[in-house]
Amino acid sequence: MVAAKKTKDADDLQIVCRNKRAYHEYEVFDTLECGIVLTGTEVKSLRDHAASLDDAYAKIERGEVWLIGSEIPEYLMGNRLNHKPKRPRKLLMHKREIAKFAGKASQQGFTLVPLRLYFKQGRAKVEIAVARGKKLYDKRESKKKADAAREIRQAMKSRRR
Repeated sequence: MVAAKKTKDADDLQIVCRNKRAYHEYEVFDTLECGIVLTGTEVKSLRDHAASLDDAYAKIERGEVWLIGSEIPEYLMGNRLNHKPKRPRKLLMHKREIAKFAGKASQQGFTLVPLRLYFKQGRAKVEIAVARGKKLYDKRESKKKADAAREIRQAMKSRRR
């Protein structure tokens, strides 16, 4: 018998939640995948796809990156050892990655924004991005581009028929 090899591909991702407002509110420049420090009940709650990244951001303090404002609701079957839903969570990154991101995020108008929370090969991961807030006219421009692209797709679809 020949043992089947496990392949690493994008199909291993189990997305828990996305920050849908991030691409609308911010202009994303650079992204990075990092681990997250969780307790047992937080992991069980995430496996139930219960989490929210709305109003969440990442902050660099004393050489460590922290995820602030993300909500992982209490696990329903948890007892007195349950976690606090909105506690700060430490993100796991190498020192050189932290230094690189700290340099970019420290510039005027830039911030670290979480884009999505997911499981990759059984481990909880967060994708964070260096982003700059959009102005109102930028949001209008991106909406116009998205509408134009949608109309082109619909025209091409009806043309094929």
